[in-house]
Amino acid sequence: MSFPRLTVAALGLATGLAMVTADTAEARLGRGGSFGSRAGRTYTAPPATTTAPKAAPIERSMTQKPSPGAQSAQPGAQTGVAQPSRFGGFRGLLLGGLFAAGLAGIFGFGALASVLGFVLQFALIAGAIYLVVAFIRSRSQPALARATYGAGGRPQGGTTPASFGAGGGAAPSTATLALGEEDFNSFERLLGEIQLAYGREDTEELGSKTTPEMFSYFSKELHDNAQQGVRNEISDVKLLQGDLSEAWRENGSDYATVAMRFSLVDAMVDRKDNHVVSGDRSHPTEATELWTFRRDDRARQDGWQLSAIQQAA
Repeated sequence: MSFPRLTVAALGLATGLAMVTADTAEARLGRGGSFGSRAGRTYTAPPATTTAPKAAPIERSMTQKPSPGAQSAQPGAQTGVAQPSRFGGFRGLLLGGLFAAGLAGIFGFGALASVLGFVLQFALIAGAIYLVVAFIRSRSQPALARATYGAGGRPQGGTTPASFGAGGGAAPSTATLALGEEDFNSFERLLGEIQLAYGREDTEELGSKTTPEMFSYFSKELHDNAQQGVRNEISDVKLLQGDLSEAWRENGSDYATVAMRFSLVDAMVDRKDNHVVSGDRSHPTEATELWTFRRDDRARQDGWQLSAIQQAA
């Protein structure tokens, strides 16, 4: 075989493998992408877990992406570690003033020293008042009580923040949230129910178990499948391993991001003759994803709903 023919054959094989991979990826609910909304944490990576040490970033979302300036300021706000001042700022002015006053006392500068001494005294008094006010404010800030989680993401004695509750003062925009056994059972149940509803193309059930944003994505995928003459067969969904990444309250809603490794029988089949186009309707495959659920205070009766899906990277 000549070199040009070998090259063409290699390119053809690579293209075929790429098409098979793409078809297999498209057979899954959400088509293997990362999309949806996690409120104010949409573009922040969720904490690592044993099940999913890293998550792929959100690619499609109706949540507006923060400006570069806000993103660059975020790490400093998260860490809360102040950089060394090198005697700069107002503290540096106070220390420098004390040093200058010492020199004036030693050498004497006449009228200039008197004026300088008055200015330094005023600065020292103002500085003392500033430090006292700052100390009082720092003592009055409520500390957030964070829940700790054991195996399987179950909470161990965690409590909600002291500043959050009925009749309390102004609560922070986000606060940690403790979850119970019932919540985790709901997440596992929704994993299977949403997958199976998608396979049945049951838009009514999908709409009741997902946020409007997620429902719009799934509806478009189902419409595209119908246009292409295929449908997604899904069965035997089983949770193999799962743990909690983070849970929080924000703007009147509860959020929980859960890493889940699960198995399912997943195949794309032709609508006319029911033959398999991609996937496998006989053998289960495994996937690891992070699902974010939302529970809105305004519709508490709806319970948890799927708000975002991220692939494990």
